[in-house]
Amino acid sequence: MKTAEIKELSVADLVERIEAEKANLAKMKVTHSVSPVENSTNIRKTRRDIARMLTVLRQKNN
Repeated sequence: MKTAEIKELSVADLVERIEAEKANLAKMKVTHSVSPVENSTNIRKTRRDIARMLTVLRQKNN
């Protein structure tokens, strides 16, 4: 998800999206630990998206 798209979301939408992405990340980690995948870029991408959303959320709250 692009930063510009994230900035357009409301605070409530951001919180909801962060929770959904965290759940998705946990599911991907479990799947990866059971049967390792060589290409783990989806996990990295999800972690970065969560970090971007948290950053924008903190900026909006200040």
